[in-house]
Amino acid sequence: MPRVLVDLLSYTGTKGGMETYTRELYRALGEMDDAYEYIGYVSTEGATCDLTWFPGRIIESGISGENRFAWAWGELTQVARAARREDVDLVHAPATLGPRKTTMPTVVTMHDMLYWSHPEYMSTPLYTTPVKWMEKAAARNAARVITISPESADEIVKYLGVDRGDLDVIPLAGSTPDGVDRSLAGSEGPMILAMGNRRPHKNWSALLHAVSLLPRDLRPRVVITGGRGDDPLAPLADELDVRDWVDLRGWVDDAEVRHLYSTASALAIPSYAEGFSLPALEAMAAGIPVLLSDIRVHRFVGGDAAEYFAPDDHAALAASMRAVVEDAELRQRLTDAGPPRAAEFTWHRTAVETRASFDRALAGSVS
Repeated sequence: MPRVLVDLLSYTGTKGGMETYTRELYRALGEMDDAYEYIGYVSTEGATCDLTWFPGRIIESGISGENRFAWAWGELTQVARAARREDVDLVHAPATLGPRKTTMPTVVTMHDMLYWSHPEYMSTPLYTTPVKWMEKAAARNAARVITISPESADEIVKYLGVDRGDLDVIPLAGSTPDGVDRSLAGSEGPMILAMGNRRPHKNWSALLHAVSLLPRDLRPRVVITGGRGDDPLAPLADELDVRDWVDLRGWVDDAEVRHLYSTASALAIPSYAEGFSLPALEAMAAGIPVLLSDIRVHRFVGGDAAEYFAPDDHAALAASMRAVVEDAELRQRLTDAGPPRAAEFTWHRTAVETRASFDRALAGSVS
């Protein structure tokens, strides 16, 4: 039975999509046969989270996943040491970065190459060079690299020099919270929902500009969740005089997500770049109409089940927002198209293909 050390140093309960991926992937792996044994090497913050989804033993590293220096030191050196102590056959690093050198094969899941492809959108420019170095080191050490979209695969080849034969493109899946009741859609008035952190590539300011272009009596409420601390969108909301229509929220719990998914008229994501788009999949699975910026990865995820707009075209976004609120036929078309599209992406498929990647890494180590 192969033993896998899973690098959970970045798992702190605050990292959004990458943590959803790790959690849902290992939940699905645990539902497969017991041909593999999994050991989680977790951060101090992660050790306080609910880890019942993990299908194996947990080792507390004593390393903070929120302290960037402690975390980087842990990724580069301590994951490999833990792997040797546990005498594992394979290491999986599911959050883009991983150990610099291991004596056993390592599989790294790299979600995006934004530090390389869009450095101008990184909110922490001082970390750009160190992160790029760590990504190169992790890729160089990896027996295989998993990524989540064809666009990310192309960029990993371009920027990190990974051989395409060592890459596995394995899409994510959507997980809609239980209890969403779409019969309540619009019951609290027209509302456009947006969910995600405030990193610049998310381009949330486009939503504020778009709503400011609509007549005041036709503006939907815009709810943007995922902020932390002082929201950088607040000054722009004041400048554009749209505070009465824009609700800036922090991280929301499952109950609040259920309520927002139940009452939203549509979900909008105006990003300049993404590795994938879990919120879009989750919304489509719930039957929520989806408005997406017209970038390659959004077309990969949304297909014909979404409406698209250029990320810098605020007027086009405003027109899409107004249309999805006022045009019942458009809303119904998107509502009907969403669930079948989302059903093409499942966590079981992600788990099966990930296990196949593990198998290939192990086979390569003994060839």
